[in-house]
Amino acid sequence: MSRALTQRVPGSQSRRNGCGLLVIACVLAMMGRVWAQGSEPTQSPAQNSGQTAAKPLPDAPEESQKKDQSENPVQFVEHKTKRELLRARDWESGWIAGEYVGRNRPLVTPTREEREIIYLRQTLITPEAYVKRMFAAGVDQVRGVPYQWEGGWGGYADRFGSREGQFIAANSLAALGNAKLGYEVRYDQCKCQGLWRRTRHAFIRNLVTYDRSEEHLRPQLALYAGAFGGGMISTAWKPSPKDAFVNGGRSAAEQVGWGTLLNFVTEFSWEINRKQGVK
Repeated sequence: MSRALTQRVPGSQSRRNGCGLLVIACVLAMMGRVWAQGSEPTQSPAQNSGQTAAKPLPDAPEESQKKDQSENPVQFVEHKTKRELLRARDWESGWIAGEYVGRNRPLVTPTREEREIIYLRQTLITPEAYVKRMFAAGVDQVRGVPYQWEGGWGGYADRFGSREGQFIAANSLAALGNAKLGYEVRYDQCKCQGLWRRTRHAFIRNLVTYDRSEEHLRPQLALYAGAFGGGMISTAWKPSPKDAFVNGGRSAAEQVGWGTLLNFVTEFSWEINRKQGVK
């Protein structure tokens, strides 16, 4: 009996081992299946919605412009040329007007940095700073003053150089004086209507300007002192007779005429632009 039992034990043990291996294999298979499902990439709702509802994006501005150009190139070139011509006309009119405050803009006291920028624009770095002197030199050429300078391009070059040097000196002195006094250096367009009232405003602004409060008018002391000083300095290169006070007084008197003319052009710059075709 005991012998029979001893002979059955190895068989039963082998069956138990087989069942254990089968259970372990099933568990491993289930774990592998779960791991494989968990490792698959999931798609977010945004991605799914993007795939299902893919809408074409609108054309970029560059693409739409190219499309219009390809559809009608002649009309595109004509429109672009007209726009550039209008911009050029507007830019040319700015050569004369220079720095000013529009009628719809409030007057704000310029800072030191802003005064420096205005000075550079009025004196050196904009075309209008030279166009005005070219015009004044042309007037001197027609009048033949100074008479010691000959005609032709050589005489015109002398007169332009004299005008430019005198203006740089005068504007530098005026800028220093206005900065010290805190006076406004820009022309402000009239907030009124009518030819006479606006012309009167242009003339008066050549004689008075606002102080740093931008409310009270003061005489243009620095402007005319600068013009007088620039005239005196120009005596250094002008021919005889060399009278510094006469040249200074003449330059201050010229400021009345030239300053009023410039203010008049600046005041009616919108109308001048409109006559030129600028909207």
